[in-house]
Amino acid sequence: MPVFIGTSGWQYRHWKEAFYPQGVPQKGWLEFYAQRFQTVELNNSFYHLPTAESFESWAQRTPADFIVAAKVSRYLTHIKRLKDPAEPVSRFMKNASFLGSKLGPLLLQLPPTLQADLPALDQTLAEFPTPVRVAVEFRHPSWFTPEAKALLEAHGAACCLADRDGSPVTELWRTADWGFVRWHHGLSRPPPCYRRKDMTDWAQRIAGLWNPEEDVYAFFNNDPRGCALRDAGVFAQETEAVGLRPTRVPARDEVKIV
Repeated sequence: MPVFIGTSGWQYRHWKEAFYPQGVPQKGWLEFYAQRFQTVELNNSFYHLPTAESFESWAQRTPADFIVAAKVSRYLTHIKRLKDPAEPVSRFMKNASFLGSKLGPLLLQLPPTLQADLPALDQTLAEFPTPVRVAVEFRHPSWFTPEAKALLEAHGAACCLADRDGSPVTELWRTADWGFVRWHHGLSRPPPCYRRKDMTDWAQRIAGLWNPEEDVYAFFNNDPRGCALRDAGVFAQETEAVGLRPTRVPARDEVKIV
C-alpha cells in the first residue's frame, strides 16, 4: 500500500492564489483538492465536531479512493484530558462513521501540559471500534517511555511522528504496522516551508520503519504561503526515490508560494 500524502485541511482562503484558480468557487474547493490529493487530515474537527451530514457530504463529493483522516475533538483530549472517554468517543464515531469506507485514521493530539497517564490512554484507546485506526501525538516528554510504547503496540495504535523546524519532536517509534507523520513548521525560505534535505531525511526515516506494503499517512500542517502544498510534492518525490509509493500530489506548476 502507498504513502498517503495530504495536508491538514483544504479550506484556507490564502490558498486561493497559491492553489485554487479564480474560476473555482470555494464550495468547489474540496472537489478540486481531491482530484490532486488522495487524502486530507480534517483539522477543524478538533475545534468543533462536524455534523453527520457534513461527513456524509464530504464522502459523496470525493473520489472513490479518497481517505479522510480526522483529528479527534479537543473536548476529549484537552478538556476531559482523556477522562471518561466513552461518551466523547461514541459521539465522535457516530458522526464520523458517515464517511463510510472513506474514514481513515483518527488522530488524538494530546495537550503539551498533559503528563503521562497510561490508564487513561488505555481506557480511551479501548473505546474506539476495532477496525478504526488511531494515532496518538504525544507532546509532553513524560509519555516517551517503554511502557507507553508497549501500550500503543497493544492497541495497534500508531505513535504520531511529528516534526518542527526540520527535526523530529517525538520519538521515532514504530508501534503498529502502519504509520502517521505530521510536519508543523520548516526553516526554508520563505517560512514555514521545508528544505528538500528535510524531506529527504524523513523519506529515509519512514523507509527504515515501514515497508512499501504498509500504509503510512503523511500530513503537512504548514499551510501559510501554500508551503504545505509545495512540500507535499517534494516529499512525494523523495519517498519514491527510496522505494516507497506515494499517492497523487499536485503538479509542480499548480502550486505557487505567495
